[in-house]
Amino acid sequence: MLDVAVTLLVATAAGVLARWCRVPPLVGFLGAGFLLGGAGMEPFDGLAELADVGVTLLLFTIGLKFDVRALMRREAWGSAVTHMVLFTLVTAGLLGLLAGIGMTLLDGGWATLALLGFALSFSSTVLCVKVLEERSDDGAYYGQAAIAILVLQDLAAVGFITATAEEPPSLWAIALILLLPGAWLLGRILEKVGHGELLVLFGAAMALGPGYWLFDSLGIKGDLGALVIGLLLARHPRAEELSKALFSVKELFLIGFFLTIGMQAVPTLADLALAVLLCVVLLPVKTAGFVLLARQLGLRNRTAALSGLVLGNFSEFALIVGAVGVSGGLIDEDQLTVVAVAVALSMVLSSLVNGRRHQIVRAIARRLPAQDPARINAADRPLDIGDAEVVVLGMGRIGRGAYDEVREERELGVVGVENDHAALARLIEQGYRVVEGDATDYEFWDRLRHSSQVRLVILAMPHHDSNTFALDQLRGTGYPGEVAAVVRHPDQDAELRARGVDAVFNLYEGAGIALAETACRGLDPESSDGRPGDAPEDPRDGPGAGR
Repeated sequence: MLDVAVTLLVATAAGVLARWCRVPPLVGFLGAGFLLGGAGMEPFDGLAELADVGVTLLLFTIGLKFDVRALMRREAWGSAVTHMVLFTLVTAGLLGLLAGIGMTLLDGGWATLALLGFALSFSSTVLCVKVLEERSDDGAYYGQAAIAILVLQDLAAVGFITATAEEPPSLWAIALILLLPGAWLLGRILEKVGHGELLVLFGAAMALGPGYWLFDSLGIKGDLGALVIGLLLARHPRAEELSKALFSVKELFLIGFFLTIGMQAVPTLADLALAVLLCVVLLPVKTAGFVLLARQLGLRNRTAALSGLVLGNFSEFALIVGAVGVSGGLIDEDQLTVVAVAVALSMVLSSLVNGRRHQIVRAIARRLPAQDPARINAADRPLDIGDAEVVVLGMGRIGRGAYDEVREERELGVVGVENDHAALARLIEQGYRVVEGDATDYEFWDRLRHSSQVRLVILAMPHHDSNTFALDQLRGTGYPGEVAAVVRHPDQDAELRARGVDAVFNLYEGAGIALAETACRGLDPESSDGRPGDAPEDPRDGPGAGR
């Protein structure tokens, strides 16, 4: 138990320190792993299994939110296949050059160099999705494109592992096709499990049972099974609720993954120096490759830069592919250690870079040649808010409520902005006037600046950082109208009011006020419109914006 306590305390301290330094907490978790490993501490019994559970739940929740049609997009399969082939060749050549100038750890024939290049061509599914989730971009257009590339890479890795395995998958794997009609039964059960701990238990059981265990027992990587089960449930009305219910459990177990990555990589100084060199040389090449390919395949400069940044790292699959190389005699143990350290370092660097993504993306987009709008994919073209008087940023439950109030009670022209591609289609089907956009998209704010008829902007995004960034951009455009925002905590309320937000709605306090107003309507016999308890509203407060 002492090992468990020490590991958790060090991880907590490192995570808090990372947040104080304004970098993602997972940088702190990786650092904690390095620190514990360097001190000679082994992962406590069960940590590796907890880490595996975290990864399995992560892939399951990816499936719940992923539109499988994204795999068919040209920018997904085109980038995945082309980048893997070119990066493998370029990396093999660079490694051969480094070996030729004295880097003896990289010595080996063409097969060794090609296998190392192939292993390093993968991007980390765990890290990329974690980064996307932290900023609610896993449903954005570029986020879906990046996840599609990751899924295709994972399929390639699974294919490689299967092809090189001593035993092929069981013939019974063909029976997995029965999961398609079986998804109907799972959906019916999901409708009956309620909203509490049974919902969380159901999700974990699906990810680990018919997901991981079933596929693994048939000779197919279990992680892929969790992803498939998630995909089969993705169109269920409660898929989003299930994903949110699993969030905290998944996040806790994933800390174990990042700790084990750091604790397992205890290098010599020579190993560390070579791993740093690989990161410095190869990560910019990898990132640039994704950016240029995405741009060539019809994505905007900004979208291409965002996807390139999030994919610019090495994957945990590199360790698995490397282990296959060791067992086949193509890679030695020292080379695998270098790969392991390079993977861990790339995750730290990628997290730091994505923490400063706004500035970096803007710099990259400005340096890329201008694009012909007609050649940009229709779904990625800059949005147009038309003649709207009110703009609602974030069309979740709060945003939809504000939208309905503005449209039905105030009878103002309103448009919603949503960055989740799948949610956008559902909202349009329900009759909402909504466009796909991103509050961190500078082109969106340039377009809004020229829309002088906008009188009110409602910031209803789920993350406070997204709302504050949007506020900064909005003020930077010289927008003179009203701004309302939603918050969850008192310190956020004070910060936004200090920054000039006209009306702030605290979700928790506001829910209590709304409950009291509803309950007291029956006690007040007088009402301006004939309904008990309805006091006149101050139009300056905006819909759902005051407290």
